[in-house]
Amino acid sequence: MEHLLHLLSQFIANTGYYMLDYRYLTMLCVGCIFIYLGIAKKYEPLLLVPIGFGILMGNIPVFQGLGLAIYEDNSVLHYLYMGVTLGIYPPLIFLGIGAMTDFSTMLARPLLMLLGAAAQMGIFLTFLGALALGFDPKEAASIGIIGGADGPTAIFLTAQLAPALIGPIAVAAYSYMALVPVIQPPIMKLLTTKKERLIRMEEPREVSKKEKILFPIVGFLLCCLLAPAALPLLGMLFFGNLLKECVVAERLAVAARNAVIDTVTILLGITVGASTQADVFLTKESVGIFALGAVAFAVATASGLIFAKIMNLFLKNKINPLLGAAGVSAVPDSARVVQHVGHEEDPTNFLLMHAMAPNVSGVIGSAIGAGVLWSFMMR
Repeated sequence: MEHLLHLLSQFIANTGYYMLDYRYLTMLCVGCIFIYLGIAKKYEPLLLVPIGFGILMGNIPVFQGLGLAIYEDNSVLHYLYMGVTLGIYPPLIFLGIGAMTDFSTMLARPLLMLLGAAAQMGIFLTFLGALALGFDPKEAASIGIIGGADGPTAIFLTAQLAPALIGPIAVAAYSYMALVPVIQPPIMKLLTTKKERLIRMEEPREVSKKEKILFPIVGFLLCCLLAPAALPLLGMLFFGNLLKECVVAERLAVAARNAVIDTVTILLGITVGASTQADVFLTKESVGIFALGAVAFAVATASGLIFAKIMNLFLKNKINPLLGAAGVSAVPDSARVVQHVGHEEDPTNFLLMHAMAPNVSGVIGSAIGAGVLWSFMMR
């Protein structure tokens, strides 16, 4: 009987219930909130549901040495997480994005690309803010990239510069991407007048098939010669777009925008979520990163809006400054928010197509920003 009681006590001591403390409970609640926001509120469900469940997986307490936790070298989760830490998943995500994206609205009115560039101010201002708060330059650069509202780019740069911060930076980046419909509208309304929000955009010109095919080739050469460190991301983005536009490789384009990106999104979401293991994740640094991430995202949105208003001082045909908010690279959510806010003011004003121009240029801009920061930090 005594032996049975000893075995029973050993079994109880090995359960997650016994090892559970407030830190793990906190993170389990966070995971449930992510899943709720993804399912009930439909905030980026393809991201929040895998990340939320990954948070649950990463915060079941286990004994070290069993090969179960994501930070144990011999665990399955650790091997899957290597796709994040080695920077493998982000370029594959960019391949899928390229195969899904139509750049014709940007090509029809290249001027709107400037809004995508202006929104990247959030990256560099947050970089300076992180330095002022005591983060080292590599960590500050990784935190600053959250301002691009581009999860894969944030993960890619952090994997190169500050691997220890991948968990909090990735979760912060994807959280703010998912909360675009909540965060951006108040800033948009604060920085624009009703008259400005009612501005109608002129119809863009039709873009030829030849232009669409040439763009990924020319764009790749121009961007990667400017920022060679962005090669893994932009190379895959433009390659995916070439597959889409050239037609003759449609099978590869379909695979890239369906099977590849869906599989990688699942693996990325689960492993990023699992990396928030409470004893590693719940630190003062993580809180600071989330706070700076919110500032970065707000500054990026405001920068795009303000730059659009400045552009209108010199343009005969005014642009709707709401388009500036689409300069952050949360594709296509920022463009949808622009359409929604503009539609509230005038139900007959359709801004979505125009907003896609700064939105897709923001993707390119954030990758170039990451490349520039990486090249500076590695010198």
